[in-house]
Amino acid sequence: MASAGPLGQFLRSRRERIDPESAGLPPSPIPRRGRGLRREEVATLAGVSVDYYARLEQGRIGNVSDQVLTAIEDTLRLDPLEREHLRGLVNPVPVRAPRSRPAKTGARLGLRTLVEAMDPVPAILQGPRMEVLAWNRAATVLLADFGAMAPADRNIARWLFLDPVTRTRYPDWEEVATSTVAALRANHNPHRPDGPLEKLVGELSVASEEFARYWADYRLFKHGHGKKRIFHPTVGVLALNYETLQIADSGGQFLSAYTADAGSPSAEKLGILMSWGREPIETAKTDDGEYRTE
Repeated sequence: MASAGPLGQFLRSRRERIDPESAGLPPSPIPRRGRGLRREEVATLAGVSVDYYARLEQGRIGNVSDQVLTAIEDTLRLDPLEREHLRGLVNPVPVRAPRSRPAKTGARLGLRTLVEAMDPVPAILQGPRMEVLAWNRAATVLLADFGAMAPADRNIARWLFLDPVTRTRYPDWEEVATSTVAALRANHNPHRPDGPLEKLVGELSVASEEFARYWADYRLFKHGHGKKRIFHPTVGVLALNYETLQIADSGGQFLSAYTADAGSPSAEKLGILMSWGREPIETAKTDDGEYRTE
């Protein structure tokens, strides 16, 4: 019996990644058709009936108690972000008038000025769908000339999957790509339609088999901080720290900045790159009063 809807897709993706032996289950006398745990095994480990769990995956259960949800979360070994996502799928917050987010977003002047002022620290402002809304000269030198791209192409997900240069730019391309798709997944609320995001996912799923596979994995990710390796043809590979700041009252925009450990070879390489010319970044005011880089 197939799982129906986003809840079933999510639960199935999580039970499929668990090795039965690691869950303490004995070898099955019946050959397994697929990977991971069967529905009945999840039900048994979580202490609920098989019928109840099956109906839950099919989206045919109303209110689910916190105790049952916790047992299922523990059985499926969900992390905090996955637990939050599951509870949102099971008990969606009602909205009076669900509607798509605005298709066009822009960087307000204050954020635009902040990003520019951070130079020579590479910085990029992105929207919730990975659209690049603002960037500084340092980011252009380190990553890509976003200003030379068509506005519709200024999107990190599009860039990663459709521009072959990124396979060289990121030595750990697969890790970067999977995290990007997982961040899009985490930002997708099936109870609140988002036409632009759904269009982006559809286009990339057709254009890239890898994107389609990563999207189907249903991995979730929230940008935070960490290390990322970036290759530049002039200085080679840089090991950089990235920090992500969520922007309040922005509709999901976030700012990413890149730095190197003081005194490290990467700091020297980054300094060489940032010593290049400092051409000003032009901006253009839109009809809605916001500023976008041109």
